[in-house]
Amino acid sequence: MTQMDAARAGEITPEMKLVAEKEGRDPEWIRERVARGRIAIPANVHHRALSAEGVGEGLRTKVNVNLGISGDIADLPLEWRKVECALRYGAESIMDLSNCGKTHPFRSELVAKSPAMIGTVPMYDAIGYLEKPLEDITWQDFMRVVRAHAEDGVDFATIHAGINRRTVEAFLRGGRKMSIVSRGGSLIFAWMELTGNENPFFEHYDELLEILHEHDVTISLGDAMRPGCLADSSDAGQISELVEIGALTQRAWDAGVQVMVEGPGHMAMDEIAANMKMEKRLCHGAPFYVLGPLVTDIAPGYDHITSAIGGAIAAAAGADFLCYVTPAEHLRLPDEDDVREGVVATKIAAHAADIAKGVPGARNADDAMADARHAMDWEAMFAVALDPVKPRAYFESAPPAEEGTCTMCGEMCAVRTMNRALDRLEAKLGGSHA
Repeated sequence: MTQMDAARAGEITPEMKLVAEKEGRDPEWIRERVARGRIAIPANVHHRALSAEGVGEGLRTKVNVNLGISGDIADLPLEWRKVECALRYGAESIMDLSNCGKTHPFRSELVAKSPAMIGTVPMYDAIGYLEKPLEDITWQDFMRVVRAHAEDGVDFATIHAGINRRTVEAFLRGGRKMSIVSRGGSLIFAWMELTGNENPFFEHYDELLEILHEHDVTISLGDAMRPGCLADSSDAGQISELVEIGALTQRAWDAGVQVMVEGPGHMAMDEIAANMKMEKRLCHGAPFYVLGPLVTDIAPGYDHITSAIGGAIAAAAGADFLCYVTPAEHLRLPDEDDVREGVVATKIAAHAADIAKGVPGARNADDAMADARHAMDWEAMFAVALDPVKPRAYFESAPPAEEGTCTMCGEMCAVRTMNRALDRLEAKLGGSHA
């Protein structure tokens, strides 16, 4: 049975128990929401190393890291360093987006070693796996690739099933500055144009669901029409695809397959909250997975910041899962430093949103940090920090003259002054003193 099948049968699985423990929730509370599709627990039956996570209603906002080789940079040792970095900084999910050559060995080893849930986009792998030109690939070929990824143990697969003839009509009628920026979406569109056929993942959706159900792969319904610039956000193409995805969500649930819905990439701040509510409405409360959204188009090199701003707003308004963005976005394949910066920025966004949403325990670390700062206990501050390495390096790079302070305020530190004043100790300011 899938996690959804078990939940509907009244069974609390080990994965549900683990999620409940991590989230501070009752296992029955988790089971009931898995049964209704409000929470997904991506957990392929073949992923033995998995430490299961829940994505959805009332849970901590999760963070995904994209990595994988490209045709220009096929450096597997680098990708493994990026995997280690992602896990070290607390990413709950890793997507292998390798799109060059035979990707099976890396993906299989990743599943074997990673406690984080693993996602892929089988469409990326189709040409390399099948060794065929795009126009010669059949719908059965596409299903073979999906089955291969499911058998490898991936926990969720992004499938662009919502881009169909109706969606394409709306997209072409409306026009866009940036057209289709989804890699998988562009390949599906090209295949449809080259062959004259309907999207195979839409036309043969029932066969697709059978494969996913067999291995308990969560379907992440990809947003082929996501906006790639502010000018294209909330347009007819994006919304028409979301309507189709809402219907596909219900069909997947009817087949016992768990669902996540993917959302916009670039969007002005004032549109984000409305888009989150619209997705939840049209897609029946399914978990929502967003890339960013990036709130401005003019910050290449800093898009981990533009994404974190949008991600915090999105998650506070109902998004459940944030895909990280690195400083290298739009510029090159990220390196290990880019991964660290992207993960930390996105974890900050997710954590800030969880505090705003009142997720149980979300503010505990912040309260511990306040206690450590009040006590001027630097080691305790570093221990509770989201990234303990960077603050220690900053602090130790400029030793203060006054022990227990830092070089920002020195002996005029407000915390030090108040601690001494409230303890009725002599709070001398200016001049040397013991």
